[in-house]
Amino acid sequence: MGSNMAEAHPVGFQWVMEAKARGAEVVHIDPRFTRTSAVADRHVPLRAGSDIAFLGGVINYILSNELDFREYVTAYTNAAFIVDESYQDAEDLDGLFSGYDHDTASYDPSSWHYESTHAGGRGGSGAKEHGAPDQHGSGGPPLSSGGEEIPSDPTLRHPRCVYQILKRHYARYTPEMVERVCGVPAEQFLRVAQAWTRNSGRERTAALVYSVGWTQHSLGAQFIRAGSIIQLLLGNIGRPGGGVFALRGHASIQGSTDVPTLFNLLPGYLAMPQAGQRTLSDYLGRIVGQNQKGFWHNADAYMTSLLKEYWGEHATADNDYCFDYLPRINGDHGTYRTVMDMVDGKVFGYFLLGQNPAVGSAHGRLQRLGMANLDWLVVRDLAMIESATFWKDGPEVETGEITPETCRTEVFFFPAASHVEKAGTFTQTQRMLQWRDKAVEPPGDARSELWFTYHLGRKLREKLAGSTDERDRPLLDLMWDYAMEGDEPSGEDVLRHMNGIDLTTGRAVNGYTELKADGSTACGCWIYSGVYADEVNQAARRKPHDEQGPYESEWGWTWPMNRRVLYNRASADPRGRPWSERKKLIWWDAEKGEWTGHDVPDFEKTKPPDYRPPAGAVGVEALRGDDAFIMQADGKAWLFAPNGVLDGPLPTHYEPHESPVRNALYAQQGSPVRKVYGRSDNPSNPSPPEPHGEVFPFVFTAARLTEHHTAGGMSRQLPYLAELQPELFVEVSPELAAERGLAHLDWAHVITSRTAVDARVFVTDRMTPLRIENRVVHQIWMPYHWGHTGLVDGDVVNDLLGVVVDPNVFIQESKVATCDIRPGRRPRGPALLEYVAEYRQRAGITPQTGTQVDTTQDAGVAHMEPEERS
Repeated sequence: MGSNMAEAHPVGFQWVMEAKARGAEVVHIDPRFTRTSAVADRHVPLRAGSDIAFLGGVINYILSNELDFREYVTAYTNAAFIVDESYQDAEDLDGLFSGYDHDTASYDPSSWHYESTHAGGRGGSGAKEHGAPDQHGSGGPPLSSGGEEIPSDPTLRHPRCVYQILKRHYARYTPEMVERVCGVPAEQFLRVAQAWTRNSGRERTAALVYSVGWTQHSLGAQFIRAGSIIQLLLGNIGRPGGGVFALRGHASIQGSTDVPTLFNLLPGYLAMPQAGQRTLSDYLGRIVGQNQKGFWHNADAYMTSLLKEYWGEHATADNDYCFDYLPRINGDHGTYRTVMDMVDGKVFGYFLLGQNPAVGSAHGRLQRLGMANLDWLVVRDLAMIESATFWKDGPEVETGEITPETCRTEVFFFPAASHVEKAGTFTQTQRMLQWRDKAVEPPGDARSELWFTYHLGRKLREKLAGSTDERDRPLLDLMWDYAMEGDEPSGEDVLRHMNGIDLTTGRAVNGYTELKADGSTACGCWIYSGVYADEVNQAARRKPHDEQGPYESEWGWTWPMNRRVLYNRASADPRGRPWSERKKLIWWDAEKGEWTGHDVPDFEKTKPPDYRPPAGAVGVEALRGDDAFIMQADGKAWLFAPNGVLDGPLPTHYEPHESPVRNALYAQQGSPVRKVYGRSDNPSNPSPPEPHGEVFPFVFTAARLTEHHTAGGMSRQLPYLAELQPELFVEVSPELAAERGLAHLDWAHVITSRTAVDARVFVTDRMTPLRIENRVVHQIWMPYHWGHTGLVDGDVVNDLLGVVVDPNVFIQESKVATCDIRPGRRPRGPALLEYVAEYRQRAGITPQTGTQVDTTQDAGVAHMEPEERS
């Protein structure tokens, strides 16, 4: 679900086809019949954005038929833990959970905690502005009493135990409700649920694969949680052949989150400090629970080692290891907030490294208008992309919104080296770091990111040399002494520093368990500790598969500690025995007194299965011998989240921000805490209970093609790829084509309240009309790779989308919206603005449309931008 893997991740999909050839059943659940559907055993079309209703139906099917892997569930999840009596479910509050604040559209999660434990929740409008859940790190959210005994009922009969709360919450997600909401016939849904459960349990495991078709929603984090709940109920986590796989659409997208490009994270998923956290102790007290179980209790060692890597000898215990040098978060500084700040004149300079927001980001018009209001813009790319040339040939030049002669932005273009023109590591879907050698020299002035960043830092430090201004100290005190290979910093030396170094010996550490909080170790990314173990670049290993075991532990290096399967302690039963011989991965060897097996154990090697911690134990010592989820605050996998998510402790079906139908399950229409940006340049199409939704009656969704790559900057320049997919097109069903008078291969335009775009019509049975609530709902699909530069050009599909984001991680809802489609080409120039304005007028759209996120009240609060309220 949420992935067209054969199309968007074809190299990885070869292994799905290998499994299919060996008898595995492949089910593809997707709004459109795709290249993945064509080779799957079964394709199930559903309405875009209705995935939680479908997944909730599977959860209900499992629980109502008692098909869960009960021994696994009681041992390794929080199913038995009892939730506080103050908790109220969405079933009680018509789609809301207890703790909802109608004025701020945010939750106080203090009522979600376990009975007799302290509320560890981080909620409210402040948490929502900071993207707080994204900051909980690799260890998940803190739990103040995680190391203490939590009230539980191993029989799973207590009405407030997580298992019973789960049953009650999903009881209404019946096959009939799935049909009403998703458009999937009940009997087709049941076949999927039966196949999923049939292929799970003690002897079998099933894998769940998703991609941005799940993440790019206002409920994206909850889509993934719902899938994880199913996999936990069926015993498919931590076991071979199971898991929840997040596919990555580029070679090192995983690496760009591990060593993050996000405003609220530091390397290794350590939180960025917040305003008011004056000391390192303040910070650590916020991210680690006082009595927390597991390895995240050692976050002080990970953080101190990072500070030592940044500032070296300048970071000492006396100055809090230069903790004060780090910036503080004081609000939303995400991508879309920053773009709006550009428009509003609050941001003056911008670096674009390896992205093309003029084409690849939601609301392309807003992106371009924002960049047109900068003093300077630095673009590094392989080719002259739209984000570098928007000021002279973007769509807004034609409409008169940008004038090249008066556009104030000075653009600096730096040619970049491609992946074959530089050495370094990629980190891919499997969390594997693989070293790539340079194949050819970059042409002309093209340089690597490493070269650019290093020399930018060098020049800035040279210009500031001798400064006595305290604000310059963080830059001047940086450790900037990497080994050089000519004028290029050594990628291997950088990797060694990321691995971590024991400062008392000068040698690379062998893993994160060797990191210390006393300033004696330095480490650039604690989860990568071990990639340079024994002073060897482990990521560069290429031992042939026929010379090692099935987990190929000497091919590349996987974080953490070269474990190929996370939480693999769960592959054995509580006594340490494999659940089955067929699916054994690691197990307890009583004679040797250690965990052994085919993978590196994700558990303390010598801790026996029957270990019980002494009274008052915290951290690693507090983990029982059967606490398989060693990074979690209570050692268990969470079916119910007592902390850590801003939109509820259980995944709940809400309609997308723009939807043609009313929520069939609750009075609450959409996510009650989604982040909306109510402003005149970010309009929303109306959704029930708002009137005039019929102006935009169809569901719009977009995705990728194999022949082009993301925003097209790397593929529209190549003749053979441009020839394979030469023109933007829109896929519609024969029924919709007849209804709107659309002719195959003729022109049509798709329109939303943001803009209209031209495309060739592709009439196809791949788009299935769905019956939702006794009406037919049509879906429209477009690829998004085209822009106005390159050998082939076309309108920017992402211009059709507005900006609304998931409150947990600030990812935009770009996989579902509402739209209209009409035959013929769109108007050009200023006439396009008039055409869009006429649609807005008919739909009654104002800056307030879509901003009343709480629909349980007749007169809720409109969440507008401050400047729009006056």
